[in-house]
Amino acid sequence: MVMSVGDHELETTDQGFLVNLNDWNTEVAERLAALNALELTPAHWEIIRFIRRYYQQFKHLPNARVFTKAIAKEFGEGKGNSRYLHGLFPDGPLKYACKLAGLPKPPTCL
Repeated sequence: MVMSVGDHELETTDQGFLVNLNDWNTEVAERLAALNALELTPAHWEIIRFIRRYYQQFKHLPNARVFTKAIAKEFGEGKGNSRYLHGLFPDGPLKYACKLAGLPKPPTCL
């Protein structure tokens, strides 16, 4: 599939994940959010930037439990819990954080 961002055509999977990690930028994230009926707030960006750093550091994606625990360690228990994360990403925090961050679909997500 192809997604248009400005004057660029970017290849995506059938579920809307970027095929090329290097195609990502904040404009792409905003477009992906709009396609998924999300309006990005500073709280969303905090999680998006966190998962990008995590992926760059560890070269893999965590499962949902490890993701939540890593958020708690980085930002505190108030943000590192399912209720908070589902409030930001109602259809699946890990899956949508990764999608909006331009990362691959986590292997543990349907």
